[in-house]
Amino acid sequence: MPLAVGWTLALIVIALFCGLGTWQLGRAQQKEAMLAASGKILSERRPVPLDQAARPGLKDDYAWTAARGRFPPGPAVLLDNQNHDGRAGIRAYRVFQAEGAPPLLVELGWLPLPGDRKLPVIVLPEGEQDLSGLLAPPPAGGLVKAVSAPQPGGDRLVTGLDMPALARELGLPALAPRVFRPDPALPLGYARDLDILPNTLPPERHLGYAVQWFGLALAVFITALVVSRRGRRRRQER
Repeated sequence: MPLAVGWTLALIVIALFCGLGTWQLGRAQQKEAMLAASGKILSERRPVPLDQAARPGLKDDYAWTAARGRFPPGPAVLLDNQNHDGRAGIRAYRVFQAEGAPPLLVELGWLPLPGDRKLPVIVLPEGEQDLSGLLAPPPAGGLVKAVSAPQPGGDRLVTGLDMPALARELGLPALAPRVFRPDPALPLGYARDLDILPNTLPPERHLGYAVQWFGLALAVFITALVVSRRGRRRRQER
């Protein structure tokens, strides 16, 4: 292979690895900022009005809130592929309606799925409910478009929380862009916590992957340099 072609290929691979490493560094910084912001909110727990949940400019922010309202009859939303303590299951949500606030999804908690993936029955909380908890962005859905499938019992099994699409499927004019994660101390629902990064990598893992990608880029550069020098020596010896 000609030297120029070899270096061109090496530089392309190096650029690719450096790009992946930079992306992982960016994800680590984003998640560190998320943990810092949410940690402050959770330590102070100063409630803001629930109607802030619908403000588009705050859809990626965290806030502590408290409200009184009801869970109107309707389908539960079951978020698939959710892990808890190393077990696979679903995370259950129901629409909550408080006076003066838009409808929003409340996380009722995590439930395991058996081997046959038979979905659990999600009990509808009855009567007026006094809730306090965290307003948070919905769980990240990854790069694949969210899929929503109606179930025989009427609930919806989804792979991501696409709020505009869910609002249409649930017959609602709109859904707040954030979800309500009630305080785990409240007697409501199933296994719950306020983990900010469920089902996703922590910042240190992203940092580790970044180091790996930059290390691979360095290894390619050193390999190309060694091969290039050997090629020059061979040509000089002829």
